Amino acid sequence: MMRCIRVVMSGFIHIEEALDTLDEVALKSTLPLDGCGAVVSFLGITRAQEGDAEVLRLEFDAWQAQLSPVLHSLAEQAILTFGVRAVAMAHRVGSVGPQDPIVSIHVGSPHRKEAFQACEWLIDELKKQAPLWKKEVTNKGESWKAGLG
Repeated sequence: MMRCIRVVMSGFIHIEEALDTLDEVALKSTLPLDGCGAVVSFLGITRAQEGDAEVLRLEFDAWQAQLSPVLHSLAEQAILTFGVRAVAMAHRVGSVGPQDPIVSIHVGSPHRKEAFQACEWLIDELKKQAPLWKKEVTNKGESWKAGLG
């Protein structure tokens, strides 16, 4: 697991590339909560069913040299745009089984509204910008899903 911890002038950022497992509770515990009145979290997990097919696993491939820098940049933008104090994010790489965590985002903020806005923006932008590709393997075959994230 690669970790990237950095304190920027206006906030705290913790990024992890989760190569084997993703521990969302441990990730959340990295957030400093000084001055925070809210923590908003998002946890994306692998669906067990896609339409009428049973999902056996998702396989994530990443441009590893760019994944942490892209996630870090998104966290910086969220801190500056929404005025939140801390962001911790992790994304799995490799094979992820049904019900297992894929992505975890935690946002610490003085107020809930900004924390919710930042968390929603982060997952939306991660799916657009992160250099990740996803293959879905089901009992009916496998297919690469369009787009990044």
